[in-house]
Amino acid sequence: MTKTALVFAGQGAQFVGMGKDLAENLPSAEAWFARANDALGYDLTYVCFNGPETELTKTEHAQPGIFLVSWVAFELLKERLPALRFDATAGLSLGEFTALTAAGVMSFEDGLRVVRQRGRFMQEACETTQGTMAAIIGLDAEPMREVCGQTGVALANLNCPGQLVISGAAEGIAKACELAKTRGARRAVPLVVAGAYHSPLMATAQPKLRAELDQIPMQMPAVSVISNVTAAPHDGVESMRMRLVEQVTASVRWEDSMRYLIAQGFTRFIELGPGTALSGFMKRIDKQVQVLNVADLGSLDNAIKSLSM
Repeated sequence: MTKTALVFAGQGAQFVGMGKDLAENLPSAEAWFARANDALGYDLTYVCFNGPETELTKTEHAQPGIFLVSWVAFELLKERLPALRFDATAGLSLGEFTALTAAGVMSFEDGLRVVRQRGRFMQEACETTQGTMAAIIGLDAEPMREVCGQTGVALANLNCPGQLVISGAAEGIAKACELAKTRGARRAVPLVVAGAYHSPLMATAQPKLRAELDQIPMQMPAVSVISNVTAAPHDGVESMRMRLVEQVTASVRWEDSMRYLIAQGFTRFIELGPGTALSGFMKRIDKQVQVLNVADLGSLDNAIKSLSM
């Protein structure tokens, strides 16, 4: 029997118009967007569908927006394929909250609201620091760790073979990019981001997020949910809260998380939410597994056809 994992998009996947064709064509999708607006008390749907891009890319809108579109994709997949079973979930950074919600750890409304607050707290941290990020292409993790140590920046994302992301003070990132190229990196690409995510510069967001999480009822997941911090399943409600707080400044161990699932016998991965970044990572991690995605009407129909065969 095929073991299926659902994986949920992270920040950076957002684009103006995401989810719009789903809401315009499927009443159940439209209802989820309306429910989200009610839960948040503002029109997040309008920002997702119409932008402007400068508004959507604000962390406090991008994070709940991606959560919402990913959730709608998840609900539509279940609606169209009620017999579909999944045995694990995972999500990239903020996507971990979607993964936990999909596994029944918290309610949709609580997940959406805490992600909005997480985005606000991280935006506040961005505004009080001079941080940025860069993608490093073609260099392994160990030599990159040495570069980070020498330049005072953090290894933020270990996405897949040959693709790492570093985070930290702008001056340190510039130095790290140059040093990485001397160590063999093919490219070092500065990213257009609001700040230094998954680095110590986000530390001021952590106690605020912890306070929010303490107010949310949480229970053990119905299936395994892989932690970004440990690349292993969450093992308790209190540790879930701790890991979600740690995640704000810790490295996202995405490649290790996917390799853990593959080692557990997972052979099908369904990416839910805007974009196809996670599908692209998986193709570089293991070309043998099946990768599907649901982001819009076309990809939903394609996924249904593949899963119905």
